[in-house]
Amino acid sequence: MIWPLAFVAAAALAPFARETLRPGPRLKDAPGKFATLSQGQTHYQWLGASKGPVAVCVHGLSTPSFVWGPVARALGEMGFRVLVYDLYGRGYSSAPRGLQDSAFFTRQLGDLLDHEGITHDITLLGYSMGGMIAPAYAAENMRKIRQMVLIAPAGLGHDLGPAGRLMAQTGLLGSWAMHAVYGRSLRRALEAERDQPSTVQNITDLQLAQLRRRGFRGAVLSSLRGILDEQFEDRHCAIAAHGLPLLALWGAQDPIIPLSGQDKLTEWNPSAQHRVVPDAGHNLPFANTDAVTSALNEFLIR
Repeated sequence: MIWPLAFVAAAALAPFARETLRPGPRLKDAPGKFATLSQGQTHYQWLGASKGPVAVCVHGLSTPSFVWGPVARALGEMGFRVLVYDLYGRGYSSAPRGLQDSAFFTRQLGDLLDHEGITHDITLLGYSMGGMIAPAYAAENMRKIRQMVLIAPAGLGHDLGPAGRLMAQTGLLGSWAMHAVYGRSLRRALEAERDQPSTVQNITDLQLAQLRRRGFRGAVLSSLRGILDEQFEDRHCAIAAHGLPLLALWGAQDPIIPLSGQDKLTEWNPSAQHRVVPDAGHNLPFANTDAVTSALNEFLIR
């Protein structure tokens, strides 16, 4: 009887053991710089123009800052200096322990802006989960922000699917599922998109590489249980009351962020502007770059 129990225990612990054996990010391959902040080391890059107003880009749940490359180049052509960075547990940034709620992410962003001496007149862009981090930061630092753009923003009725809900809501079982099956699920979804057009070269392989680094799965799970489980009506209402210019971009065929989020954002912030990209899914920054940059050209105050 002991041997079957031992086998079951070993099988249950195997996903956690594999996680401890994964390597951390290869820091020598990082294209930018590192800032040692209050919660850990953050990888960041300055892109775009060499001088001009600052645009800060915040990426989403599972795709690091390289997702912003094409949009950053377009912003540079508009005259912006563009700051992109990796959220903790993604890309080349460290993976500190702790719940990744809105306070966790706004602290990282605030620390980085302080490190770089950026104090005002910020154009803030958020994609997917970054579309929650950006308004969370703006609601607390309204006078620093000049305008904001949210691209396929979470927090307005996102659909994580049954697997995401299971991992977020079931404690130890959810943690086991994250380490045991999430990699296979994400790999399958990314491979299904491999042949789709992209303005980020080798985007599928870059995304798959995240599964090989230690701390990535834990960061995703912590965000599912943290910021992605929060309510954001109060933040958007505060932004509306302040009169902060806001543009939201939506993919008409987005399976993750349904188009109905547009109605909810309009309810919370009637002055928000919206652009819907026909036939577009969730990958707007790199799959529909021209549509995104056209909307930015039209909306942004230089």
